[in-house]
Amino acid sequence: MKEEQAFQEEKQQNVSTEEASETIQEQEEPVNEAAALEAQEEDTEVVKLRAEAEEHQQRFLRAQADFDNFRRRTLKEKEELAKYASMKLVTELVPVLDNFERALATAQQGAETESFAKGVEMIFRQFEGVLQAEGVTAMNSVGQPFNPDFHQAIMQVESEEHEEGIVVEEVQKGYMLKDKVLRPAMVKVSM
Repeated sequence: MKEEQAFQEEKQQNVSTEEASETIQEQEEPVNEAAALEAQEEDTEVVKLRAEAEEHQQRFLRAQADFDNFRRRTLKEKEELAKYASMKLVTELVPVLDNFERALATAQQGAETESFAKGVEMIFRQFEGVLQAEGVTAMNSVGQPFNPDFHQAIMQVESEEHEEGIVVEEVQKGYMLKDKVLRPAMVKVSM
């Protein structure tokens, strides 16, 4: 009987343990379901973020390739522009060269020196006109104060007419291209 009673108690304990276990499982199931649902949402979020990162990476690579192409194209255009920048000016100077050849041919035929000189003067004026149209102008240096930005002093001379530091004589003309010095004038300066 004691055995039977012990058996009954053990059976009851097992039933109670099973019921408690089922109760715990029932209570844990919602927690486990919530965790599983949360893990699934996190996996979905990770997949979405990876896809977004891949899309951004592709956009970045395309933008970088576009920029590299733009840089190469711009560099090529600059090289071509530099190569042919003087084309317009040279095209305008070719007729001047033709006229110089004609003048030299006339000089060899024994033409009058006066007409030869007149022809060369006309060519000089044509040449000056082409340069002025491009923005090249001669500097007026004589009588101006010496300025190292515009003048290159090759000599100092004593002068009673001019104060110290004034350009007395221009040995070689200086030229400006629009607002920049193309070639400084070689001058003698008073001391």
